[in-house]
Amino acid sequence: MAASDKLVELAQRAKIAEDRVAAAKTQARADVEAQVAKTRDAAQEKADELQAQTAKAASGAQQWWSDVQSTWSGHVARLRGDIESKKAEVDAKKAERRADSAEDDAVAAVDFADAALEEAEYAVLYATLARMDADAAATK
Repeated sequence: MAASDKLVELAQRAKIAEDRVAAAKTQARADVEAQVAKTRDAAQEKADELQAQTAKAASGAQQWWSDVQSTWSGHVARLRGDIESKKAEVDAKKAERRADSAEDDAVAAVDFADAALEEAEYAVLYATLARMDADAAATK
């Protein structure tokens, strides 16, 4: 799949996520819990796929992406551990702090995704330019 196609696919995926988050605000708690579990599993599957891809990384930018993935995987593992351990808390003040913390984590994840999207756009545009250069050089 071409890099530009993957960027379009990413934009479509972002829209789906946006729609699901908006819908969750009006759903019953049990439905949101089910969506959380489903999304967690899908995110873990995607992380596993990315981990497998980056495990093949040997040098340069590929190694950098491997390092980013490793750091992100560690963050996700800590976040999930925190979420699981905090589920048992019932106290209203603790629940409020937990909600604030979860919202902060969500904002950080969105900010990371935003930065990754910018980097992906740059990479796709650079790849397009490199392909144009290669095609031009081949016709000389």
